[in-house]
Amino acid sequence: MIGRTLYSPRELNQVYAEMFRQHGWRTERVPCDYSSVHYVEGYISSASSRGAFREMDFVKDKVGVEVQFGKYAFMVYNVCAKMTIFRNHHIIDAGVEIVPIKDLADVMSTGVSYFEQIVWDLEHRGEADIDIPVLVLGVAAE
Repeated sequence: MIGRTLYSPRELNQVYAEMFRQHGWRTERVPCDYSSVHYVEGYISSASSRGAFREMDFVKDKVGVEVQFGKYAFMVYNVCAKMTIFRNHHIIDAGVEIVPIKDLADVMSTGVSYFEQIVWDLEHRGEADIDIPVLVLGVAAE
């Protein structure tokens, strides 16, 4: 956008990564072993699980943190699926999802999801038996 100073989601993620690593947080991966049990007999799937994994941005003391300056679907996936997977693998007991508030999202170089969206969805979704405690933290530019 000509004439406007915008924030880069990629560069913001790099700043957060450096700050978390300086304080002893680490990236954690869970390997994926894709099953063929759901295919009809005799069908050979081309979906290989070799090298496949799920990754959490930062883990320390059984807390998982995801920094999400990306698309809406990733924000929801982190909170409603990925954090449960990592809890089921005994890596985390609770999570933190860091997302921009709408004011910051409006001045980012790409269209990103924001705090107000996920808060509304979670309030209207209700609770489920698989949910784990997650703090959704909205951040601003200043």
